[in-house]
Amino acid sequence: MKLLHIDSSALGANSASRELSAAIVARWKADVPGLSVQYRDLDSDPLPHLDGNGLAKADPARAAESENVLQQFLDADVVVVGAPMYNFSIPSTLKAWIDRIAVAGKTFRYTEDGPEGLAGGKRVVIASTRGGLHADAPSDFQEPYLKFIFGFMGVRDLEFVRAEGLNLSPQHRSDALAVAHAAIGEPVAEAA
Repeated sequence: MKLLHIDSSALGANSASRELSAAIVARWKADVPGLSVQYRDLDSDPLPHLDGNGLAKADPARAAESENVLQQFLDADVVVVGAPMYNFSIPSTLKAWIDRIAVAGKTFRYTEDGPEGLAGGKRVVIASTRGGLHADAPSDFQEPYLKFIFGFMGVRDLEFVRAEGLNLSPQHRSDALAVAHAAIGEPVAEAA
């Protein structure tokens, strides 16, 4: 079984999403014998933002990197994504990664009946963190976007492990992270 671990926070050791994503991956490693883990840190190793040259595959090195990122995603049975909320949405580095995996003909296609996701059969776990309180609020463009984009690609087994209100007070941060750690789901022998 293959697990792809993605982190996108710019906060390094102070990152709550990194703490949660690492705990999720540790749980999978402990419970799934022989689990293979690949890791990508989008802050220390960012992908260039999508542009015309990237779409045209004008630079062979960039095209190869994009293909590698896509193949990593396609090969994974489980994807764990550390996704903090930045300005009510996701970090631009995470969006650049999503732009490499949302590829027509590979992870989705258009049919006469509308779009069809081609990347189903995998489990995606999002370590979602927010400084304020945004659950089910109009200010949340983070989790609805991630739910939509992974669903668009065919992922139906999507789980959020959320810690929010982290910037309200040190006690609130501690309590929210404790609740999030307790909410980490059971790994399964095989992804959905």
